[in-house]
Amino acid sequence: MNVQQLRVFEKAAACRTITEAAAELGLKQPTVSFHLKKLEESLGVELFRKNAGRLTLTRAGEELRPYARRIAALVEEAEQLMRDHREQGRGKLRIGASYTPATYFLPAYLAEFQEKHPHTMPLLTVKQAGEVLGMLANYEIDVAVVSLPADPIPGLNVVRLVSDELKLALSPRHPLAVREAITVDELRMEPFLVHEPGSTSRELSERWARDNGLRWNIRMELGAIETIKESVKHGIGIGILPYRSVIKEATEGELAVRDLPGSIPARTISLVYREEDSLVPQASRFIAFMRGKLEV
Repeated sequence: MNVQQLRVFEKAAACRTITEAAAELGLKQPTVSFHLKKLEESLGVELFRKNAGRLTLTRAGEELRPYARRIAALVEEAEQLMRDHREQGRGKLRIGASYTPATYFLPAYLAEFQEKHPHTMPLLTVKQAGEVLGMLANYEIDVAVVSLPADPIPGLNVVRLVSDELKLALSPRHPLAVREAITVDELRMEPFLVHEPGSTSRELSERWARDNGLRWNIRMELGAIETIKESVKHGIGIGILPYRSVIKEATEGELAVRDLPGSIPARTISLVYREEDSLVPQASRFIAFMRGKLEV
């Protein structure tokens, strides 16, 4: 068993056909087949079954896959470390971020970080927080910046950077917009525009509604903050949005922004990285930079 065999195995497991895996790896199909066969021979177990040209992992293959992914990621990190020494700090920094931090928080810090470290190239992947944390656990990214509830996450270091509270967002023409404080009872019959399931905002909005006895009326589920904002502006419903995402509209009078009534769950933008002894230099520098800027 060697690293190349494990890399081929992981790509084949992800693609599920030898043709796709060969294309992704830039190898010929017989070469991919050769590496997979040699890996099975060295381990003495069958890793794949073929069915109509598609590869299906056996139970042994399923159990091997997370190890293969981690080994390949560690080798890539080691290679990146040596490139960093060789090229005087040049290298890629793989950052994962959820939508609010990526849009309304990170850009200014990334600009300053690149000024200080011009040889580092950030690669930013934007997904829901849960997906980003999965990528971090699977060694697909080096560090994450995500909006999270105030709950610990086993196996990961979580550095709380700044508060990212949720607010009610209403059209300025909405009857409740004239009120500085809105009660839970006043919201019982109102239509809500909510984030799609899986997002931190949706999870905490549901927790808020449940904790305050609000059985809310969901008019629409939407995947993007900007879409929710535009829909609220047109009076389709009330939104529950991160305050950072509506500061501009609140200042310019395009949205009426009010505090959520009742008990409100805590939410922060957090820096997250794996609990391990060593990180790629680019990640270590970014973590130190963010902690220094926000004094955490």
